[in-house]
Amino acid sequence: MAAQVALSLDNLEAVLGEAGMSLADLVRLTVYTTDVDLLVQHHGVLASRLGAAGVAPATTVLGVTRLAIPGQLVELEGTAVA
Repeated sequence: MAAQVALSLDNLEAVLGEAGMSLADLVRLTVYTTDVDLLVQHHGVLASRLGAAGVAPATTVLGVTRLAIPGQLVELEGTAVA
């Protein structure tokens, strides 16, 4: 889970970078996960990256039955405002 959260954040950061923004521009974050309890155990990965960016977006965590890719545990959806 920690590795997938970190990779998801890397991907989100890359997409934001292409738009001339960064994690600091996030105003909303939705986290989809197949295992809420496991995500909570690895929340520090998410919190530390957002904290380092100096941002605390409104966040919703949703437990889902499955995600699009087999073995995928987490998916991030962010809204950013420059």
